[in-house]
Amino acid sequence: MKCLLVHLFLFLSFSIIQASAQVPKLSQLRVQGNKFVTADGKTIIFHGLNASDPDKLEKSGHWDKSYFEEMKRWGATLVRFPVHPTAWRSRGKEQYLQLLDKGVTWAGELGLYVVIDWHSIGNLKNEMYQSPMYETTQKETFEFWRTMSEHYKDNTTVAFFELFNEPTVMTGKLGTCSWPEWKKLMEETITIIRANGAKAIPLVAGFNWAYDLTEVAKNPINAEGIAYVSHPYPMKREKPWEDKWTADWGYVAKKYPVVLTEIGFCGPDDKGAHVPVISDESYGDAITRYCDTNGISYIVWVFDPQWAPMMFTDWNYTPTRQGRYFKKVMQEYSVKK
Repeated sequence: MKCLLVHLFLFLSFSIIQASAQVPKLSQLRVQGNKFVTADGKTIIFHGLNASDPDKLEKSGHWDKSYFEEMKRWGATLVRFPVHPTAWRSRGKEQYLQLLDKGVTWAGELGLYVVIDWHSIGNLKNEMYQSPMYETTQKETFEFWRTMSEHYKDNTTVAFFELFNEPTVMTGKLGTCSWPEWKKLMEETITIIRANGAKAIPLVAGFNWAYDLTEVAKNPINAEGIAYVSHPYPMKREKPWEDKWTADWGYVAKKYPVVLTEIGFCGPDDKGAHVPVISDESYGDAITRYCDTNGISYIVWVFDPQWAPMMFTDWNYTPTRQGRYFKKVMQEYSVKK
């Protein structure tokens, strides 16, 4: 009996090792000029989806592989995990890392790269925020990235670290923060990430809720191998958008990689509609065409039936208006490959 159990254990161990070996490791991404490239130099432009906070999804019973399989079916090549500081603290580092590990594993098995996003909104310099769910400190932010860097330094699925979701001073309600002050905080964070061995590409957002990158022209982040972020929701500017997008953030893509880590829209009567995102399919046409023309990656907000602008209405994944639009567009990219 003992011999039989030993043989069974060895068989199961070999099967597990063999199964894991069959999952191809994703290529390590790096920055080359204004592009993301794989280890063999192949350029990748991403079309992705934002998850809602893994903590929220786990509590509702939907942080599972089927969620990622659905994103893959919709045509995603990249998934963004928004980690709220309050959720990080309440669940605790070790338990939250277990959540992230599961998501990273499922994504990797499906060939999806991952962005880990420190999902705060406000003024990190003054430690004042748009609402309590975004409360953090500089120390906690630095410690979060030290943890992520140590934990995922050898994991090629985790391709990007988005250092801070949406910097804003809310027209002075949260005090002041100059670009040089913000730049210093971001460079400090990048130093910590690199010193702890991480190869993930840092993503740096500009002001006005991560919309405005005009300061990059004369004073870019002093670090190699990074990319910049914008969140050009439709109501940030009036139509026609394109020339304004170029002036505000699009010009950066001539020299550095740019990722729009949040785009999206909903109609005025849609559930959860709020001013920055109210628009129609003309916005979808404009932003996807602009990205295609300029080699810019984007990630649609949000793959969830409660947070807005939502992409589906129920856990049967019934698409919303914007869900129908972006599902069709992203699936067409998959067909073209």
